[in-house]
Amino acid sequence: MALVPYALTRPFLFGLDAERAHDLTLGAIAHLQNTPAQAFWEQPRIDDAVLMAGLAFPNRVGLAAGLDKNGRCIDGLGAMGFGFIEVGTVTPLPQPGNPKPRLFRVREAGALINRLGFNNDGLDAFLANVQKASSFRAGGGVLGLNIGKNAATPIDRAADDYLAGLRGVYPHADYVTINISSPNTQNLRSLQSDDQLQWLLQILMERRAELARDYGPKPIFVKIAPDLEEDQVKVIAATLKRHGIDGVIATNTTVARHHVHQLPNGQETGGLSGAPLLALSNRVIRLLRAELGSAYPIIGVGGVMSGADAKSKIKAGADLVQIYTGLIYKGPGLVPEVAKALRSA
Repeated sequence: MALVPYALTRPFLFGLDAERAHDLTLGAIAHLQNTPAQAFWEQPRIDDAVLMAGLAFPNRVGLAAGLDKNGRCIDGLGAMGFGFIEVGTVTPLPQPGNPKPRLFRVREAGALINRLGFNNDGLDAFLANVQKASSFRAGGGVLGLNIGKNAATPIDRAADDYLAGLRGVYPHADYVTINISSPNTQNLRSLQSDDQLQWLLQILMERRAELARDYGPKPIFVKIAPDLEEDQVKVIAATLKRHGIDGVIATNTTVARHHVHQLPNGQETGGLSGAPLLALSNRVIRLLRAELGSAYPIIGVGGVMSGADAKSKIKAGADLVQIYTGLIYKGPGLVPEVAKALRSA
């Protein structure tokens, strides 16, 4: 059990601007990971081994991409008991992201709204950080690396950025995630349309075949949005199978505001995560499972604030579950809570 209960630190962090609190927390974890001070948040990992997409996951709870965009805190975050961690989204070149303020709490709804815009230090710095990480993977943790396109890259040249990202991260990843569903990079979600998705996945899988000759086969997942019509989900599912994509992550944040538009910060633009996303995400998971069959790997993410929420994702059809906003609101204790719930699911 962590030495410092999150209930003691949350009031301080929630008294700060949301992005300032985020940066301060990650800075502390990056500085203190793999030192005796890690005991302040370290927790035993719950054992619940599962094999998916050829990878052995020590348990079924993971950290979603977006929290540690630069891969600075892999070992420190892993010490919270995650079975797998996904870092990024990383772009080939460094970019500052969208103007501040760009991260907002919607406290009454247990939600966040972000329009960060893939702010990150670029591929070279990201890979340097990933290669420094040691204890999480040495202890059996699975590491996913999430790639995207630079905001300045025209959408018709998006494949160039994804190819550069895939080439860079592939040797260092246990799996690679293609992020085509963030609402905060202009036109990015258009890559989910039939023709563009076909084109992008064909190019990426051709490059994966080349990389596999040197580094072995590694799974590629695609992360999709919750704001899709049923017919769109069916087309995406068929396209993923046609091109041999190994799995799907459902879902990213939503642009819907049904449950928060009257709350403070509820009308800010960007992607909404947290409790209001649960039903939207689970709907997409159910649609995917119906289309993809029982054996196709699905990672469920969106709105997991409790063990019961995580079990609802498994019931909807997910194999594994990721958390992000729930960690902000509930703290590290959510990780073993979710892991135990999924072990009993």
